[in-house]
Amino acid sequence: MGQIFKTVLTQPLLHLLIFFYNFIPFHDLGVAIILLTIVVRLILFPFSRLSLKSQKAMQEIQPKLEEIKKKYAGNREGQAKAMMNLYKENKVNPFSSCLLLLIQMPILIAVFQVLRVGVANSSLNLIAFGFLNLTRTNIFLALVTAVFQYFQMKTLPTAKPEPVFVKKDGAKDENMAATMNKQMKVMMPFLTLIMGMTLPSGLMLYWLVGLLFSMLEQKLIVRHESPKIGL
Repeated sequence: MGQIFKTVLTQPLLHLLIFFYNFIPFHDLGVAIILLTIVVRLILFPFSRLSLKSQKAMQEIQPKLEEIKKKYAGNREGQAKAMMNLYKENKVNPFSSCLLLLIQMPILIAVFQVLRVGVANSSLNLIAFGFLNLTRTNIFLALVTAVFQYFQMKTLPTAKPEPVFVKKDGAKDENMAATMNKQMKVMMPFLTLIMGMTLPSGLMLYWLVGLLFSMLEQKLIVRHESPKIGL
């Protein structure tokens, strides 16, 4: 399994990174990592689009979901069936929003291995932009990445209960979900900072550029491709 992972992800990413490094006239590994990140994000764009549209769609049908929970209070089976029908009518897959994360994780691990083993054992210049050692941690870069992680989380479309349902029975789950969303917007940047203080700055540079790309995607997709929900 490890060999397959190496063959399918780690080695192609390393070869692509080295290609960009050699292609750049001034041979800057930091710029090569930025180009690699952009290529990876472009490949993942269809999945990003699907995930963001799913999150936006879930946000749009939230009032209908509230009505269903109120109507079928105490009837779990009827509630589940009505929700599935609503998802089907509006072509919404509640699990699509998790798809991008599931795909990104192995790629992130592969990039980490590329920077920890592949690049470290190569003859490439590991100093990016003339001052940043990509194999070592950098607290400033970790902090900047955490800040952008916060803004990226803040701009994500999240479903929340309508005010009319907030104080009614059946909205407890949604209130809890809204609370968890707020907590995640704080916890994710905090975790990013903690991990950034232990991970090589090359990986954090990849992470930061990916976040910037994600924020651009969110503006393009959420604002210009809002789904039409049949309510």
